[in-house]
Amino acid sequence: MSRELFVLTYGALVAQLCKDYEKDEDVNKYLDRMGYGIGIRLIEDFLARSAVRKCHSYSEIADMIAQVAFKMYLGITPSVTCINKRRNKFSLILNKNPLVDFVEELPAGRSSLCYCNLLCGVIRGALEMINLAAEVTFVQDRLKGDDVTEIGITFLRKLEDKKCKKK
Repeated sequence: MSRELFVLTYGALVAQLCKDYEKDEDVNKYLDRMGYGIGIRLIEDFLARSAVRKCHSYSEIADMIAQVAFKMYLGITPSVTCINKRRNKFSLILNKNPLVDFVEELPAGRSSLCYCNLLCGVIRGALEMINLAAEVTFVQDRLKGDDVTEIGITFLRKLEDKKCKKK
């Protein structure tokens, strides 16, 4: 499917959800839940197509998400920064977000809407399928007037045997 068709279809989906749900929180939960369902299925495709090997740290996993997964599925490469000393919290900074190519601003009265919350669910679902519990949230969003779009990933439990590494 072409990227433009996907982006337009996604925009129509979000618009319909805004009509169906009165509260932004309900729309955000629905998008996250939908993304989670995509993520738990997408990880198999990612592992098969990317030929990754074991990662040895959360930092390597965050880099893999940004440099391989985002590039493979969205055609962008976010920058990654670690934001704590325990090295389990990371930020993905998206200079360009293809899901908002045709969106200039959030709908009126929808200031709490996380328009791209689907991405958080996708990341969380994919990580869970490789036994990594994570909290994934939008920290900043250009649609809300921030300078950048930032997705925060916090790994919630220690890295076990389920690891990946680029060949």
